[in-house]
Amino acid sequence: MTDEPELPVTIDVGVIASDSVAPARPDLVTRPTGRAVREAIEMRIARITRVPSVSLLDFTHVRILDFSCADEVVAKLLVRYMRRDRPREAFFLFRAIGDVHRHAVEEVLGRHGLAAVCDLGTGYELLGSVTGQERTAWHALERRGRIGPSQLAAEFGEHGTPVIRGLAERRLAWFERRGGACALSALARSP
Repeated sequence: MTDEPELPVTIDVGVIASDSVAPARPDLVTRPTGRAVREAIEMRIARITRVPSVSLLDFTHVRILDFSCADEVVAKLLVRYMRRDRPREAFFLFRAIGDVHRHAVEEVLGRHGLAAVCDLGTGYELLGSVTGQERTAWHALERRGRIGPSQLAAEFGEHGTPVIRGLAERRLAWFERRGGACALSALARSP
């Protein structure tokens, strides 16, 4: 990976829904709505000057999120930026994934074999499809926030670097060029 990204750029999904689809109705229902919102998000990501970038997609003002919109706004966005031919180096955090959103988000992540770092209102959690080893490593990194190369080996053993690098490839953590790692949520909390 390259240098550490700057602080996340917050993208208010409810505002985008209101601006793109239906003023004063931040409901994400129907696939065309989800596609329009995702395309608007992608346009905002394209305008971020710093590469790599971290975007914090905020669902605070989204009242309803159905499965088709979760598929468009969460899953398809992640899939696009995980591909080798992705438009740019981008990482994502999802904020305010409440009870009304969680089931749809977890379902679409599972269908696609994806995972995402989501703030559920009580802190960041890893939702979606991950192995036990990935989940354990992610929780350890989340607990520490940042970890240097020497601590990485001490904390995770000989398999630590490949597991953390795998989390970074899945856009679930940040892997530094010098061999250290950083939880995406630590980037969101940075001063």
